[in-house]
Amino acid sequence: MDISHYLADSPPTVVPLAIKPHFEALTDEEKLYAHHISKAAFAGTRIILRQVSPESESIYDFIVSLNRYCSGNWASLAQAADVSNEELQYLLEYATQFVGNLGNYKGFGDAKFVPRCPSQTLQKLASKAGSEAVKAYDGCKSAIYADTSKPALMHLGFPAPQGHMSNYYPDSSDITQDEIEKIGDFLGKKKLLPENTRLRKTKDGNYEVLIASALSKPPPEGSDVGPDTSWTLEDGRKITLVFGDHQEEMAKIALQIKKAGQHAANDIQKQMMDAYAKSFGTGSLLDFKDSQKLWVRDLGPEVESNIGFIETYRDPAGIRGEWEGFVAMVNKERTQAFQKLVDAAPAMIPKLSWSKDFEKDTFTPPDFTSLEVLSFASSGIPAGINIPNYDDIRQECGFKNVSLGNVLGAKAPNEPIPFISSEDLHVYQENRDAAFEVQVGIHELLGHGTGKLLQETSPNHFNFPQSNPPISPITSHPIATYYKPTETYSSVFGPTASSYEECRAECVAMALSCDFDILRIFGFGDGKVDLENKAGDVLYTAYLSMARAGVLAMESYDPKSDKWGQIHMQARFAILKVFLEAGDGFCVLHTEKENLSDLIIKLDRSKILSHGRPAVEKFLQKLHVYKATADVVEGKKLYEAMTRVEGDWWREKVRGEVLRRKTPRKVFVQANTVVGEGGKVELREYEATMEGMIQSWAEREV
Repeated sequence: MDISHYLADSPPTVVPLAIKPHFEALTDEEKLYAHHISKAAFAGTRIILRQVSPESESIYDFIVSLNRYCSGNWASLAQAADVSNEELQYLLEYATQFVGNLGNYKGFGDAKFVPRCPSQTLQKLASKAGSEAVKAYDGCKSAIYADTSKPALMHLGFPAPQGHMSNYYPDSSDITQDEIEKIGDFLGKKKLLPENTRLRKTKDGNYEVLIASALSKPPPEGSDVGPDTSWTLEDGRKITLVFGDHQEEMAKIALQIKKAGQHAANDIQKQMMDAYAKSFGTGSLLDFKDSQKLWVRDLGPEVESNIGFIETYRDPAGIRGEWEGFVAMVNKERTQAFQKLVDAAPAMIPKLSWSKDFEKDTFTPPDFTSLEVLSFASSGIPAGINIPNYDDIRQECGFKNVSLGNVLGAKAPNEPIPFISSEDLHVYQENRDAAFEVQVGIHELLGHGTGKLLQETSPNHFNFPQSNPPISPITSHPIATYYKPTETYSSVFGPTASSYEECRAECVAMALSCDFDILRIFGFGDGKVDLENKAGDVLYTAYLSMARAGVLAMESYDPKSDKWGQIHMQARFAILKVFLEAGDGFCVLHTEKENLSDLIIKLDRSKILSHGRPAVEKFLQKLHVYKATADVVEGKKLYEAMTRVEGDWWREKVRGEVLRRKTPRKVFVQANTVVGEGGKVELREYEATMEGMIQSWAEREV
């Protein structure tokens, strides 16, 4: 195991999440509403830490206790502890990356990172900083660094037999993937939603389903599955529901949500906060689904938010959600462009590579806003969001899209851009922000927002003509598979589901970014096909960016376990392969050196419409139809083939060069809010430095 690949970024890329003018434009009531949701979101910090690894919470306490002891004057602490400037720098780099990812595994990549300074440095700092720091350090010192005898623990994944780390299965290093999936199937039949759960295997071989809730037992009316709290499996082992996981945090979250409800702008927001509070109190995800239905109906708010156990990317089984919460202000100017895209959607959807048989009967225009983020508590901040993730809500009530403007616009000065040729560098730098905004907009609205799941909705009732089923464009025969009652896309496609869906949405973005009418909506060109004007530059940059992302994806691939550590990068690698296989020199990875130190992407702009788009559309059609028809056999076969990394050229040479030239992923310094004199909310900002980043977290007091 090469430890150098797991060392903390030196230095990390620290950027500010600028928000002041947008926050100051709010009314006093809107500021209070935002403040309490922000407090609720960050109150879940320790939940995220516990979901990552057993040691993450103690590492967080260690970092905060050091900061508290020295009041942010790290140089004075280092001097008192006889720690060199270099060692202090390495500690600050690790601490900054840690709080930026809320855990000691990368939020984007799922690989462990370790300090560059020796353990003696941490020991000396802890000893000098007092009993609180010593206690925290003692709780994590055995797990901060790499265990070279257990290389699989350097990556998140199934505990057994693979030996990876996942604290969605606490104290259960011997629980197998097969056990996890069988229990998931069993609970699915009981209609227990899994997003707010963890699963523990007890020493006697039984199982406990840990449900996040402020209450330590189900409410008198019963839980989401009724009065039963335990069942016996066919092999005699028991499954027991245990309420009160993250109990202290869930109680604090529910309290802040109730306070936010007192400042809601309308009845829908008030009802939404009530549903949130009930869900977080009792652990009911049926109540949480009610909050999401109300959220979809809360159109055009000045203050936008969402909170809960949302994305299932980091659970190896792909069903348990990571805690996250955000609150943001609407950027009305940028929202106008997205609203035009929403208005154009009914005309754009038929341009996709499937018939209306595989599309929703009616397109319900969603709320699509450009937001400026005040707070985002999670292991990583995305550029865009399309939620709720519940298919039944999406089909019946709709969904919302948001683009996070100040996340998209945050940049570090003089950021290197490897694998782009010198000839393309200027056009790439000039257009990458625009290309990314177009990509995110299409990805969220027309990627995640399209498609129909063909299903037997209840016994002998179907949402398609079962006696005359649709013809598959892939086989030219009637479809032979569909979703059964109670089945969902996630339950059928399992761990493959998240990455597969991200790939489908990215392919939609690549296909429709070739539509010059869409480019005109974003302010590029006049709608006429012209690969040489500004619209052509944006399109070319979009394809270059996707190809580059596919190359960079090799950082998140582990050749020893043959495992992808990041679902979006796995998806982008598949699309890179589509580009490379499009033929006629459309896209090639060019190098003249044996060690690939001169590796660049060459992409023929003149062939985007003739070769690139058709290749993407062919691949997209298969992804979409297999998903729509629950054809997991063909879908997984296709996706595994396109994301398989074969040969030493990819696994060693390309990956080696990507690791050599990798650039640190951004971590964002976020402001805090405090209630000052007279009950008014004040914004507290921090410098975009490592010390400022750590201080911002210390002052959250979570």
